[in-house]
Amino acid sequence: MSTKQVEGLRPLFWELPLIELSVNEWEALCDGCGRCCLKKFTDDEDEKDVIWTRVVCQYFDESSNQCSCYSERSKKVPDCVDVKSLDLLSTHWIPNTCAYKLRAQGRPLFAWHPLLTGSAKAITDADISIADKVVSEEYVHPEGYHEHVIRWVEST
Repeated sequence: MSTKQVEGLRPLFWELPLIELSVNEWEALCDGCGRCCLKKFTDDEDEKDVIWTRVVCQYFDESSNQCSCYSERSKKVPDCVDVKSLDLLSTHWIPNTCAYKLRAQGRPLFAWHPLLTGSAKAITDADISIADKVVSEEYVHPEGYHEHVIRWVEST
């Protein structure tokens, strides 16, 4: 397994506790899968049972697999959550593949992570990316989200 050398970032920074990461290291830790941009809801009977949909935020750009308004996302989408502000050990909707969740749990990154492979294509090859699997919320009424439930994202 090779590790990608990232300019301006400490070697192997992804092995450090999250609290020790600089802002740039925090941002670089994201694998860019886009899963946090998927619309989800909870089961009426069990608030911890997260139901994932293939409906994605209107600002998700499938061609880049990134938010098209990242620096303004909290203004444009008031319920867009800043992962850095979450208690990652108790937030049950974070995908199990998320690097932030893994590191908060003291676990290593998955072998397909771009920081380890040196390639963003690795998340597509590992079938982690949401690109080409989603539909924008612009085309789905919120009451119709239940018609777009998926099972390929898990969170606990």
